[in-house]
Amino acid sequence: MSVTSGTKTESGWGETIRVVIHAVLIALVIRTFLFQPFNIPSGSMKATLLVGDYLFVSKYSYGYSHFSIPLSPPLFSGRIFGSEPARGDIVVFRQPKDDSVDFIKRVIGLPGDRIQMKDGLLYINDKPVQRERVSDFIGENPCGPPEEIARVKRWKETLPNGVSYETLDCQDNGFYDNTIEYQVPPGHFFMMGDNRDNSSDSRVESVVGYVPFENIVGRAQMIFFSIAEGEHFWMFWRWPVSVRWNRIFKIVR
Repeated sequence: MSVTSGTKTESGWGETIRVVIHAVLIALVIRTFLFQPFNIPSGSMKATLLVGDYLFVSKYSYGYSHFSIPLSPPLFSGRIFGSEPARGDIVVFRQPKDDSVDFIKRVIGLPGDRIQMKDGLLYINDKPVQRERVSDFIGENPCGPPEEIARVKRWKETLPNGVSYETLDCQDNGFYDNTIEYQVPPGHFFMMGDNRDNSSDSRVESVVGYVPFENIVGRAQMIFFSIAEGEHFWMFWRWPVSVRWNRIFKIVR
């Protein structure tokens, strides 16, 4: 009896190990080729994305490059499969000036576009982007200490392809409300944050500048978890008051 029991126990442990290995392999395949989780560490995309949002990014949307496939061969360059981002997509990309850092912004300019800000209004190829004033944003200060509650101007922008989204305007005549005209090079994209006065994006050439297509990791798809700024996700006993329940499973647009 003891021998039989020992055999069953060993068999049970072996089955458990196989299940764990299979689960890990499946998770690695999903993370490598399909969806990768990211969290929002800064307020540059407020109020579309908030600090403490956790989201899935689809890696197959634009194909694959050595930035989107971990441990890919050094000689693997360019992209395979997929198509280029559309204007208005929210994407995760590797910062061109430091490719160890991930950024998340909205695609505003496509290859060949001319982009400029004039008095806080976005121009694409010399044409002003349609925008209309909507109700003020009221909440965690998007351009100051997050513990403060602020009221900030909010606009609805509609890009030439019909994509609409909301932007925040913390101050009139902000530092990047008037810029030079940017000419997007072939194979590159111009990214901007929705929190226009508090975003290091393609307007800041020394930090981001134009983003090569191969630096794009994937497209933001869905928020799967969200916790208030300053809280920690592992403090599950605080979830009833710290989790933003209304943002879970929200589609990112």
